[in-house]
This record gives sequence, structure tokens and C-alpha cells, in this order.
Amino acid sequence: MFKYILLFSGIFLFFSVNSEEVNIYTSRHYESDIQLYEKFTNSTGIKVNIISGNSKALEKRIEEEGKDCLADVFIVADAGRLYSASSKKLFQKLNSEVINNAVPKNFRTPYWFGVTKRARIMFIQKKNMNKNDINKISYEDLANPEWNQKVLIRSSNNIYNQSLVASLIQNVGYKKTKKWATNLVNNFARSPKGNDRSQMLGVASGEAEIAVANTYYYALMLSGKKGDEQKEAVKNLVPVFPNQGNRGTHMNISGAGILKYSKNKDNAIRFLEFLLSKEAQEHIVNNTFEYPIINNVQPHKLIANMGLTFKQDDTDVSSYGKWQSDALKIMIESGWR
Repeated sequence: MFKYILLFSGIFLFFSVNSEEVNIYTSRHYESDIQLYEKFTNSTGIKVNIISGNSKALEKRIEEEGKDCLADVFIVADAGRLYSASSKKLFQKLNSEVINNAVPKNFRTPYWFGVTKRARIMFIQKKNMNKNDINKISYEDLANPEWNQKVLIRSSNNIYNQSLVASLIQNVGYKKTKKWATNLVNNFARSPKGNDRSQMLGVASGEAEIAVANTYYYALMLSGKKGDEQKEAVKNLVPVFPNQGNRGTHMNISGAGILKYSKNKDNAIRFLEFLLSKEAQEHIVNNTFEYPIINNVQPHKLIANMGLTFKQDDTDVSSYGKWQSDALKIMIESGWR
């Protein structure tokens, strides 16, 4: 049996000694993930042991444990975090045709791959839909004078924003991104605070006109899981997918890789390939409202209703990690708190 200890950073499950097991370090905090891992155990007989916590803390732990690390798989949200772990040589190469065939090239490297996709888009009040040609808006447009004191977005220490800025560096260059960030800060309706849901609620209340947030937060609120008040608030918002006239909407991932000193490599491969099965993908997207990484699974209906045919940016997500430190530098120098 698993032994659970509830800590501030999550639920820790202590690893046991068992030849038929796979040991996971994960920064994902969904109860539905635990249920999914139980399905894997029921179908394979392979026990899944989990340690859950902050991604940076887990990465540091893997480094410090070195060859003594018992974890086989590292799961994190954001391509930049996967890049960070890979740059420190914490992963080993993946040799799996299942993974290579299932995951598009821009969402994987030889060392890690995306399990789910996340779109970072914009939200505007329904009553303001006619004020601008909103369906043609781009991330770059948020820095234009017309959005002065009208934009809400999270702080510079938010990893999703860092990856968004990194993608701009990759696509439009460092100098243009730096100028963009400075002008964007001038357009903030207030100093950044709160999570993605806070940004949407700010627009819903009239504090600003446009918010940047991940799609799954919108669906989470609309589902009623965060209470009737938030559900009613977001009903007044319209999701807008940026950059449809050029490269497409910014996409990020939750992803995983096999750790360098995995003691249960075969089981780890079976586990990761299971995460790409139709059963697993349907379970994930119907509980977390993320986008599936494979083609033959539809997103949750609350996500699908936002639009299934939008153009997705096919930028290689590993570039987010490449430019993330530069992105943070730009954000801080621009006054993005």
C-alpha cells in the first residue's frame, strides 16, 4: 500500500522496493492523474509510486541524488522546465516508436515529449467585441496604444508568461520583443497579481478590457468547479485565439522524460506510452481541460466549444527553454513585475 503524507507542496508517496514498479517525480497536482496511474496499474500490474512537488525543487533533488535517484520519470508543466532538466543532462534518450509516431515533432525532443497541449490566449468582454477587429488580434498588438491601461496578465515570474515571451523572441527577435514588452507594460490596467483566473475575473468585472490566460482555466471556471460566481463571471467573456493571420496561437505542453539513472526503464517506457493511449488522453483532457497531444482524441466539450479549427503555432517548443532566461531579463528590465 502507498503511504500518504500531506505537505504544503503536495501529496508525497514514498517509494517502495518492488521489481514491478515505476517511480514518478511530478509537478502536476491533479487528483485525476492519480486515478489515471491506478488505471495503468490495473491493466499492467506495474505499481506507480509518486513524489509530487514544485518542479524546481524536484529538479534540484534529482541533481543532488544523482545515481542514487530512485525516480524513473519526471513530469512537469511547461516546455521550458523540460528544457532545463534536459540541459542538466537529467534525462536519457527515448527509444520509442510509439512516442515518435504519436507526438508531433515540435512537441518533442529525443529526451522528452509533450503529454498534453495548452493554449495561451486572450479573453474579452462580449460587450466589447465590436470595438476592435478582435479576430485579427495578435500577441504583438497588445503593445499598441489602443490597449493603453486595458490589459491584464500575470507577473513576470509566471513560467507560462516566460514561455510566451520566449516564443516571441524565437519568432520576431530579441530587439522587437524587448520593445514590445516595454510598451505592453505601459498598457497594463494594474500591476500584475493573481493567477490566470484573476485576470479573467478582472476583465469580467470591468477592471480591464482584455486578459491573457490559458484555455483550461476558462473551462475550469465555466464547469462550475470553482463556484457559481466564477462560472457566471466568465460567461460574459469571449475567448480569442491570437495570431490567426500568421504563425498561429501560442501552444505549450505538459510533458515527461525518463531520468538518466532510471532503475525501471522498461516499465517507464510502458508508462509513458500508456499516457499517449486514447484511454489515457481522454481521461486527462476530460478532467484537466487541456488539449490532447494525439490526433484521434477530442478535447473536453467546454474546450471544443471555444473553437476546434484555430491555427496553432508550430514553433518548436524546445526553443522556449532556449530563450527563457532572455525572456525573463526582458520582462524585468521592462518593469514587468
